[in-house]
Amino acid sequence: MNQLDRLFNQFYDNALEETVKAVGPVERKLTLKSSLVELLGDFSYLDETRVELKPTVKETKEFDDYTRELISLPVTELIHIPVYVLTPKNEQQTYAAVLALHGHGYGVNEAVGLTKSGEEELGEPGIHKQFAVELVKRGIKVFAPEVMGFGDRRLTRDKEAGNINSCEAMATNLLMEGKTLAGLRIWEARRMLDYIEACSDVDTARIGMMGFSGGAVITTYTAALDLRVSATVLTGFPNTFKGSIMAMHHCIDNYIPGILNYAELPEWISLISPRSLFIESGEKDPIFPNKFVEEAIAEIEKYYHNRSEKFAYDIFPGVHEISGRKSYDWLIDQLLSY
Repeated sequence: MNQLDRLFNQFYDNALEETVKAVGPVERKLTLKSSLVELLGDFSYLDETRVELKPTVKETKEFDDYTRELISLPVTELIHIPVYVLTPKNEQQTYAAVLALHGHGYGVNEAVGLTKSGEEELGEPGIHKQFAVELVKRGIKVFAPEVMGFGDRRLTRDKEAGNINSCEAMATNLLMEGKTLAGLRIWEARRMLDYIEACSDVDTARIGMMGFSGGAVITTYTAALDLRVSATVLTGFPNTFKGSIMAMHHCIDNYIPGILNYAELPEWISLISPRSLFIESGEKDPIFPNKFVEEAIAEIEKYYHNRSEKFAYDIFPGVHEISGRKSYDWLIDQLLSY
């Protein structure tokens, strides 16, 4: 370890020392939540320009056990979110619902079983494992939006340059304005929850979220702030800041200026408690190392000491990918138990 390594370790240690506050757990939680809203950036302008959540159906496809619709959901005059809505074919009047957020790749198509060009994926599923399809086949109504910056929601400059996403361009522009890309995506996720809550066939007491990688970043902070989310699955993100996004190259959408001055990542994740939380991670994930996943789990578990049935995890044989071997059924059990 050279002198600069030691210097940056001191920066980290000093930031953590500043997080120690002589307040009780309730006050601490409220302080962190209000601080998070500020850290993410001020998007109140978007609230002032919101329009009626009246979707347009672009496409409908029937499968043996579910229906898949592609809708365009207007949120403001300039924000229209493409969303795949997957509805089970059964006799239920209302469904438990999940907001499913994809990670880096070619967009929402990876979550719903489509290729980059929009054709049905007939080969082996990629790291997203078509998780939206897996959930709908288990009887859950799934809402899978295209996250801003991916697929069709890239900036013109990135489409023309052939860049797979607009994360860097969007994030750097927002940082210059005192905002964050995470904050914008979380704002959108909460508008998606508004829409899900308004759907007549959704049981509003049974709304969950599942996010993978960059989608888990959005899911973490959305679930922390929004009490409508009763059960959450995080895949390929829970860790420590120092062990993951401060230790190696990551997409800029992971970084929220000043956040370490308030808490390390496990405590931010713990804001979801006492609501249900499941963490899954590949034991050989190269960008969210297992050693620090285990550290994070041990810390988060303390916040569920008297509600152990609300917290579970799975370290599966794999890399940076979704598994679902335990998380899918856990999520369904938690949503149906409310």
